[in-house]
Amino acid sequence: MSHTRLTRRTLLGSTLALAVPLPKPAPAPKGPAGEVPSLWREFIRTPYTHPQIPYIGGAGARRHPRPSRVFDVLRYGAVADGTTDSAPAINRAIAAAGRAGGGTVHIPPGTFRIDDVIRVGHSNVVVRGAGSDRTKLYATRNLTELIGVYGSRYGGDKSSWSWAGGLIWLAPTPRWDSLVAAIRAKAWPFEGWTGNRRDEWRQLTTVEPARQGEWTVRVADASQLRPGTLVLLRLSDDTGHTLLQHMAGGGPGPEAYYWDDKTKLLSYVPYEWPVRIAHVHGRRVTLERPLPLDLRPEWNPQFTSHVEELTGSGVEGLTLEAVETQQQPHLLDKGYNGVVLQCAYDCWVDDVTVRHVDNGFGLVAASACTLRGTTVAGRGSHHPYFCREGSHDNLIEDFTIEDRTVPAPPNTQLHGINVEGLSSYNVWSRGDMRMGTFDSHRGLPFANVRTDITVNNNGRHGGDANAGPLFGARFTHWNIRVTNGRAGLMKIDQLAPYSATVGVNTVTEFDQTDVPDFTGDLHSRLELYGTTDVVRPRNLYEAQREL
Repeated sequence: MSHTRLTRRTLLGSTLALAVPLPKPAPAPKGPAGEVPSLWREFIRTPYTHPQIPYIGGAGARRHPRPSRVFDVLRYGAVADGTTDSAPAINRAIAAAGRAGGGTVHIPPGTFRIDDVIRVGHSNVVVRGAGSDRTKLYATRNLTELIGVYGSRYGGDKSSWSWAGGLIWLAPTPRWDSLVAAIRAKAWPFEGWTGNRRDEWRQLTTVEPARQGEWTVRVADASQLRPGTLVLLRLSDDTGHTLLQHMAGGGPGPEAYYWDDKTKLLSYVPYEWPVRIAHVHGRRVTLERPLPLDLRPEWNPQFTSHVEELTGSGVEGLTLEAVETQQQPHLLDKGYNGVVLQCAYDCWVDDVTVRHVDNGFGLVAASACTLRGTTVAGRGSHHPYFCREGSHDNLIEDFTIEDRTVPAPPNTQLHGINVEGLSSYNVWSRGDMRMGTFDSHRGLPFANVRTDITVNNNGRHGGDANAGPLFGARFTHWNIRVTNGRAGLMKIDQLAPYSATVGVNTVTEFDQTDVPDFTGDLHSRLELYGTTDVVRPRNLYEAQREL
């Protein structure tokens, strides 16, 4: 994927390969060139182990060749008249591309009505319209009608379509089949990389102790590992919850926190991190990305198998517009949802707009994916973007949340760019948020970055108390322009442990005001407060990408 490149002067040093030690930084630029925070100087000396700033330069999908075979939906019976149900034809074209080992499913200009889910279940299948301003899918039905009532794992009348599922849904066929069967049986399905009871996996090998930021690990047996293979790094917690403490930065605060009654948080453990094997040399295995956490014997670190991933697939150049209905009360969403990537690795969404949706773009147990040039528009959404169930290393850039076109009905809720459920190392970059907030939805997300974003901070975060802390360690908010002056979830130096707030304009607390989850010194940093856009580098992700 292409990325904007920064200058040598901006980066304070030479651009070097990832594994090469970084040089001593050059003197900071002065005056019009901007102000360089000391945090950046520190980071480039220790980019993979900095205590407050995570290394997210490898987030997002790799560059993929576009599939050469084209499957035109018109040949499968789709009609661009806005009234004929074209979902069966589009899904037939997608299935044909899947059987062929991959291909581009072409949807020409026009409006295509869809009365069903558009589902991509095979790798290397790209659904491509003629552009978000030229190709429209008009969705008339919701996920409750199409699949069934997807209730809460904790009972009651809450709808899990409030944070899951899409009318364009990218998920490997085995995962899709098991989810739908469980929903129709009124059983709560596990949505992640392993089975519904987390029992559909097998150990490939145990992994020896290692430190966060290392790229190479030593394993007990490398015979089942090959370069290019995707594996899960699986870490279990111990009875003292030292893994959760480590995710929160460790020390007296996390040690004093009471974890045992956080049942929703504990349901997210073990931590599962998908990663490709880059090299195997004897028992030494080099990974595509550096380790996100320490590996300690008490957490039983191992590489395991997983549900077959969806990889190399994407959606491009179209608008998904749902029939306009009134937004439902909080947690009663019907499932007029947008685009969801689930159990996807190295997949993408590019130049896609969703309109009049309950929930916009979702990452559910998705990793190393890119959402670029996406927009949420129309009557207002519950979650414009959600990132949950152990999603890691994703990039959401050049994104827009437009202001709602109708007033919010009573008892509805607006979040924003959501992250929860042990999700880590995700990036939101170059955003225009005309409503919403930076919704850390509890569940101890950690090491996530929001950078170079303008936000009218009028949303509220969510999350049950039994989901645990709002923030783990190494959250970073870098160059954030808050247009309404509200501090909540923007300035996080007094909320998030071992985290950084750099270049946020002056803000004050009002509306939803939070207290820290952890006692004592949070070891959080605040720099260049009261300023924006003069911070250099301007965009933390792009600068790290250069390194």
